[in-house]
Amino acid sequence: MNDYPRWKHALVLLVTLAGLIYALPTLYPKQPAVQILASKSSVVVDEALKEKALQALQTRNIEFESVEVKEERLLALFPNTDTQLAASSALREDLGDGYTVALNLASTVPAWLRTIGANSMPLGLDLQGGVQFLMQVDQKSVLDMQEQRYVDDIRGLLRDRNVRNASVNRTPQGIVVQTKGVEDRDTIAAAINRDLSTELLVMDGNVIGDQATLNVTVRPERLRQIADETIKSNVGTLRNRVNELGVAEPVIQQQGSSRIVVELPGLQDTAKAKELLGAQATLEYRAVDESVNPLEVERTGIVPPDSRLYHFKDGRPAVLKKKVIVTGNELVGATSMPDPQTGQPAVSVTLNEAGARKMLDFTTQNLKKGMAVVFVERTPEVKMVDGKEVRTAKITEEVISLATIQGVFSKKFQTTGLESMAAASELALLLRAGSFAAPVDIVEERVIGSSLGADNIRKGVLAVIVGLTLVVVFVGIYYKLFGVIADLALMMNLVLLVAILSIFQATLTLPGIAGIVLTLGMAIDANVLICERIREELRNGVTPHTAIRAGYEKAWATILDANVTHLIAAVALLAFGSGPIKGFAVTLTVGILTSMFTSVTGTHSLVSLIFGRTAKLKALPV
Repeated sequence: MNDYPRWKHALVLLVTLAGLIYALPTLYPKQPAVQILASKSSVVVDEALKEKALQALQTRNIEFESVEVKEERLLALFPNTDTQLAASSALREDLGDGYTVALNLASTVPAWLRTIGANSMPLGLDLQGGVQFLMQVDQKSVLDMQEQRYVDDIRGLLRDRNVRNASVNRTPQGIVVQTKGVEDRDTIAAAINRDLSTELLVMDGNVIGDQATLNVTVRPERLRQIADETIKSNVGTLRNRVNELGVAEPVIQQQGSSRIVVELPGLQDTAKAKELLGAQATLEYRAVDESVNPLEVERTGIVPPDSRLYHFKDGRPAVLKKKVIVTGNELVGATSMPDPQTGQPAVSVTLNEAGARKMLDFTTQNLKKGMAVVFVERTPEVKMVDGKEVRTAKITEEVISLATIQGVFSKKFQTTGLESMAAASELALLLRAGSFAAPVDIVEERVIGSSLGADNIRKGVLAVIVGLTLVVVFVGIYYKLFGVIADLALMMNLVLLVAILSIFQATLTLPGIAGIVLTLGMAIDANVLICERIREELRNGVTPHTAIRAGYEKAWATILDANVTHLIAAVALLAFGSGPIKGFAVTLTVGILTSMFTSVTGTHSLVSLIFGRTAKLKALPV
């Protein structure tokens, strides 16, 4: 009799049921849709917008399946991608600038599956179509900017130490400080070593007459840190901007030390994507013109000559001085936090040395007066005029914060008067990520049509079916009933693989499908080993039950060795690979783990259920 433990039978049954449930959403294809979100707080997504959208679609005879308001967004479903694209253009034209109209793919998975976390597997760019940009970050400009900041910091140290007749200049070899006399040079060197020793290297230079030179360079580890922070900051900025597009499941990831890959699945409007991703934004701190009433200025249109009329995001007016106090380029950091004294929401801001001096001078002279933060965005636009491409720029200026100066400050200060901690976090995010830390250029763009993506899916599924069928037929014929059991385990392996990828929302790509096909081919190897071991034991004259037990026990060590070596290679690809290689490694890694379970534990459970209850077993169909 076969004595296979009952708990292993229960485990196999449980895993199989869970696998079937979580793999089920993959059978539900996504539907072409258009998603509409409010881009300004002054507009809302409601039933009135729904009626306007319906009118736009019906006027142009665009076929649609449904238009619904869900969770502060309007979602319109369409039968195919052609009507989806036509509807997107019509809605963008009719609804105006207050809304973000984006192509999307709506899930058709039943609600009861979604409530237990069973969602369909995300598809990569190569399977559902979309746009891919490769963006180059200009690291040199940010290093230049940081070096200029150190020049300003050293000048501040000279002033603080009362070192006269000294100069600080940038050269191709670094920063050079010239002082009158060695004593002043040593004083400033000690000050730099005390305040900036983790960032700068200081070396004594030549002494000519009464002129002494100090050579200052940025430490290599600080340069690496700046480069790393720059690209991460730009990735964060791009992520914020992609969210504005409303694209589902975008991929924004660093590639190497200076490049960023942006994948926008389902998006075909490259011009719109390039406008948003390539936009340059900055911040400006401006004084509030207290001599006029903003509402009166807006009503009459009469603005003082040294001021300008601005607006908040919600449309409220504000009159600000034309002279800029500090720009976003002089901002080092911003963090949201409760005010230590009042507990009210606040944003702690840090400026560089140059910005700190300007802020100190301004706040000293303007206590209890207003100061505003203005968000300025320059968005490139490309239009076709008389068949020619004409590039223009759209500049948007919005007041994002207006506060009263409560005390004199310089390098560090707090912005208060915010509505909530959420508003404080949003402002801190805008301050940090509103503009790129370094300019980025789109060096490569690739558009994959939805029809090509559908063709890739069709070919990928065909490859899986053909590969699986050939393996199933061969094993079924060669190993008889044991071959059929191995085939069932192979099917279970595919189900578990899809279920796990769906649970962890791993994006399936074309290389990922190749990984699945390879995994299925490798998975059957374990059962071939087991069947051959059982045959060998039978030829040695042992009983069928003993042959089954010995076959699994003796084959296990070889199966484990082979899969562990494959797993090491797959994990290495996963750790060091990127893009298509990583997609292949993900499915390969998951597939190896599931195949070890199904080909050994799964088949042993089935074999035990079929043959374990027969005491006098004379032969095995293997």
